Formats: sequence, C-alpha cells, structure tokens
Amino acid sequence: MKKKLVKVGVAILICLLIGFLSSFATQSSVNDWYVTLNKPSFNPPNWLFAPVWTVLYIMMGLAAGLVWAKGFHHLWVKTALYHFGFQLLLNALWSIVFFGLKKPELALIIIIALLVLIALTYKWFKVVSKKAALLLIPYFAWVAFATVLNYKIWVLN
Repeated sequence: MKKKLVKVGVAILICLLIGFLSSFATQSSVNDWYVTLNKPSFNPPNWLFAPVWTVLYIMMGLAAGLVWAKGFHHLWVKTALYHFGFQLLLNALWSIVFFGLKKPELALIIIIALLVLIALTYKWFKVVSKKAALLLIPYFAWVAFATVLNYKIWVLN
C-alpha cells in the first residue's frame, strides 16, 4: 500500500510539474497576444483554465500512479505508461507552440495528435486498470473541447 501511494504521489507531482513548466509558455502571451485574438463565443474566461488544468493534472497523475502500481515489469503497464509519457510531452508542446510560438495552426496539428494519444492511453490504461482509464475521461473531454477552440481561433485569425 505504501509503494502504491508513493507511485501515485510521484506521478501526480510529475504531471503538476509538467503543467507548471508549460505554464511559463502560456503566461508569456496570455495577457497580451492571446487577448488580441478573435475567439469564438464559447471561449471560457481566462481564470477558468488554471483550476481546470490543475484538477486534470492531478487526475492524470492519479491514473498513471494506479497503472504504475500494477508493476512496471508487466508489458501492458509499460505500454500504457509509454503512451502516457508521450501524450504528456505533446500536452506541454502544445502550450509552447500555441502560446510561446504563437502558432495556432501548428498547435492544432499537435492537439489532434494529443487527442489520438490520449485515446490510445485510455485504451491501454483500461487494460491495466479500469479505474485509471475512467480518470482520463475528463482530460480527453477537455482536450477535445480545446481542439475545437484551437481550430476556431485559427479560423477566426
């Protein structure tokens, strides 16, 4: 039980760290470049993003920790966690490209790839732990919404 808690804690910390680091790219332009963009009517207020992402990173970390606790020596656990790691990197890359480089068109390609990788991660997490897979559903839904938002911002600008 203690090992499981440690793995869950480490996974949550890694996810929060990735979110924190990628927030530097976001902060670099959220109060200047981003406010000048034409956005669709369904664009959420800026204050909503940080709390939503914090909750999502915690849920992602919890999910990854539950999978990791099943034993990294299992092929399915390794496969699930490799998918998770790659999608986490794409998650951070999206922030860098969209906000840091100010390239919504390139960010759209990245977020579509991210959505596919989240779906694959869900599939592999479900093989290892149904509970862990369920924890990824809000993340998938938010990224699907963000994909539509990214697309509309690209089209409107």
